Amino acid sequence: MEFLRWTVEDGVAIATIQRPPANALSRGLILEVNELLTAVEHDDSVRVIVLHGEGRFFSAGADIKEFTDVTSGAEFVKLSANGQDVFERLEKFSKPVIAGIHGAALGGGLELAMSCHFRYVTENAKLGLPELQLGLIPGFGGTQRLPRYVGVAKAAEMMFTSDPISGTEAVKWGLANAAFSDEELLPQTIATAKRIAKKSSVALKAAIDMLQYAKHTSFYEGIEAEAKAFGTVFMSEDAKEGIQAFIEKREPTFTGK
Repeated sequence: MEFLRWTVEDGVAIATIQRPPANALSRGLILEVNELLTAVEHDDSVRVIVLHGEGRFFSAGADIKEFTDVTSGAEFVKLSANGQDVFERLEKFSKPVIAGIHGAALGGGLELAMSCHFRYVTENAKLGLPELQLGLIPGFGGTQRLPRYVGVAKAAEMMFTSDPISGTEAVKWGLANAAFSDEELLPQTIATAKRIAKKSSVALKAAIDMLQYAKHTSFYEGIEAEAKAFGTVFMSEDAKEGIQAFIEKREPTFTGK
């Protein structure tokens, strides 16, 4: 891949965005995110993905220069829909994806990060959707995901003013889970990913599926789906191992079955 490189360490695929100087989100980078998901989806050596940026930024926004190549509204619709499809796949991906955000996650960069299952940030990172400053609106799901994290009023303020919030503020508003120093961010993100990688992949996938119900359906549909998923997971080999390990006071060894 040209813009996205990854290595695997203790069950964690550490994926690094490498598109200097700002790791701008291009059509090529979005395509490579999709290729990454395809590559690791059935790879048992990968249980969790960490996504972070090389250099000064996570991703400082979409590649505006690419917009000049688009000549019709229909082409913009296709561009938006293609990005939305990849980000929806990321959000629903069967293995946990954690974003580690430093520097800035703006515009398309924040839309990418919001599609991950959760986010760690540096305290001084900048997160925002500044598209209105260009006479545009977010086009990769940002208008829908941001209000679900921070509420409609705060999302409106962030989009209308184009003002970013800091990493510390992002934690306060529920857009990020924890804030660290620049030096601590990646080690802490990877450490959390490695802890998660020790869990049962059967249970992790079920938990991810249930979170989608929580986001997009009614409470009663969600708990009905939860009961069915609970029964399925309970009959797995991993569940038997986890229960036996608890009784024997030892660490479980999960096989993903």
